[in-house]
Amino acid sequence: MAADLSKYRNIGIFAHVDAGKTTTTERILKLTGKIHKIGEVHDGESTMDFMDQEAERGITIQSAATTCEWDGHRLNVIDTPGHVDFTIEVYRSLKVLDGGVGVFCGSGGVEPQSETNWRYANESEVSRIIFVNKLDRMGADFFRVVKQVEDVLGANPLVMVLPIGIEEDFIGCVDLLTRKAWIWDNEQDTTEFRLDEPPADMADKIEEYREMLVETALEQDDDLMEAYLEGEEPSIEDLKKCIRKGTLTMDFFPTYCGSAFKDKGVQMVLDAVVDYLPSPTEVKPQPEVDEEGNETGDYAIVSTDGPLRALAFKIMDDRFGALTFIRIYSGVLNKGDSVLNSFTGKTERVGRMVEMHADDRNELNSAQAGDIIAVVGMKDVQTGHTLCDPKHPTTLEPMVFPDPVISIAITPVDKASTEKMGIAIGKMIKEDPSFRVETDQESGETIIKGMGELHLDIKVDILKRTHGVEVTVGAPQVAYRETITKRIEDSYTHKKQSGGSGQFGKIEYIIEPGEPGTGFEFESTVTGGSVPREFWSAVEAGFKKMTDRGVLAGFPCLDFKVTLFDGAFHAVDSSAVAFELAAMAAYRQSMPTAGPQLMEPIMKVDVFTPEDHVGDVIGDLNRRRGMIKSQDATPTGVRISGEIPLSEMFGYIGTLRTMTSGRGQFGMEFLQYSPCPRNVAEEVIKDTKEREEAKKKK
Repeated sequence: MAADLSKYRNIGIFAHVDAGKTTTTERILKLTGKIHKIGEVHDGESTMDFMDQEAERGITIQSAATTCEWDGHRLNVIDTPGHVDFTIEVYRSLKVLDGGVGVFCGSGGVEPQSETNWRYANESEVSRIIFVNKLDRMGADFFRVVKQVEDVLGANPLVMVLPIGIEEDFIGCVDLLTRKAWIWDNEQDTTEFRLDEPPADMADKIEEYREMLVETALEQDDDLMEAYLEGEEPSIEDLKKCIRKGTLTMDFFPTYCGSAFKDKGVQMVLDAVVDYLPSPTEVKPQPEVDEEGNETGDYAIVSTDGPLRALAFKIMDDRFGALTFIRIYSGVLNKGDSVLNSFTGKTERVGRMVEMHADDRNELNSAQAGDIIAVVGMKDVQTGHTLCDPKHPTTLEPMVFPDPVISIAITPVDKASTEKMGIAIGKMIKEDPSFRVETDQESGETIIKGMGELHLDIKVDILKRTHGVEVTVGAPQVAYRETITKRIEDSYTHKKQSGGSGQFGKIEYIIEPGEPGTGFEFESTVTGGSVPREFWSAVEAGFKKMTDRGVLAGFPCLDFKVTLFDGAFHAVDSSAVAFELAAMAAYRQSMPTAGPQLMEPIMKVDVFTPEDHVGDVIGDLNRRRGMIKSQDATPTGVRISGEIPLSEMFGYIGTLRTMTSGRGQFGMEFLQYSPCPRNVAEEVIKDTKEREEAKKKK
């Protein structure tokens, strides 16, 4: 029997670090009857954060998916991390969600990371409601946060409730639609609330905000708007319909407030999820793509009747074995079915399927379109792979993951750790596509690469604790790149005569700088057959092979274009191999004369500091070759935005804490590659050469 998809809500909860996402998720589970004892994040006991590292650091590193019921609707809730190094988790969760709850801290407001997450959600076109949390905290101000949502995020918050009291006097909210006060004053059981008349002194404010709410909502329906302008009061049902319509098109975001920790206001958010966020059938269906990744024009329409279409969006390894989280877009999946992984071309049998509740699970026999479930023990599935009906193969639009910008070398301390490390790292790569690993051929060291210092820090921690692998860690290395600055015209002839048939290939070519972000481009303008067409791809392959090793310090070379315009060949001695070798030698010959230049990763950095330390922080960022872009005063301090080379940001958190007596915070994300100043470049090249020498001696 197919379930009613209109009663499904797949939602994510996302926000800045410490805005209270996980606590909010906990409360949702408690209110929907899933957990009876509530664990607190700050006691390291929350249900959703079940990794040791999460309990210890009080941050969510992995998205946990869980299912619960509210008001006859089935909610699949995904709790996402807020920390910038794990943005990839937010991004991949958004891919499979239909709606979201953006949580903001009542005193901290809109913080840098919430902006990044908000931008991702806009790009993924995910409808959201807003929950302003922690209104019982010192310095909390609901109206200020609403204004920040408008100014900083450029979004349109639709205020649905007004807080009654603030800071320690916060006792409840007034629902503007019904003009009723929801009051939580039972200290023993905070899930209980009573409906009452709102305080008399709030009457003017309630009417003012209700009028704004009604006018914004009715913009969604011309007939109702006309009636309203003629003095007809719209019914609450009609208003809700309009609010739902505007929320789905992201014209506005219904905004609520409360204190998740004190259990105030979460019920209203749950009602809003049911009332205003989309069901799986109301969002734009996932586009299907061909082998090259171009859209085919077909969509995975959410319905139980179509062929199976599902996306694996997360792999997790836990004490029960490997779990593959999948979102089913169409069709039905039964235990024992064989499914095709369109990426690898292999079919796998679905052994066990489970529905997750944070750290707990229910065994399932079947699941259907709209569901988010986990499959136990799949072999070759990775994040972003499509699982489909073998009779109707297709690929859903895959996820794009950023390249890592930082690497460190790790070495196992003993023989036993070496074997364990290989297995552990294999599992970790599957779990996190932004984490890459390679072995340095010469020194035999293992190099791990990631999105930032914290990212790699936690990976080393997981190796030690989850997998029991002790490693020594080298100094962090920045992922530099190389490029060229001059256009150069050159030719190269490869010939080798050694009994039997020889090798011959001559190429004439132009190497020139490309646009930033274009990588490597190749074009042939040869006419008249001086280099036959079948050898063009060999010339391209020869140059492409060499782009991994730049001529300055052996970093990958970016953003340049090679044009083959002439050459010569020999009827007997020419071959693809000869032309490929010619191109490789040509790269070595010409690149050093094309003005090679070192490029370094520049990070977009947001620093939050109390007002009395602004001078110190800015002075320090300038010393780190930072470009300060803006300074904004906020109620709790000053936010400084700048662009700073990654190499200067190592260990920054320690310096910042010392300068601001522990009150400063910062977030950073990769922005772009920019040319390295000469003195810095010389230093990097020298260090790299010394490292190479040292490896050879080993």
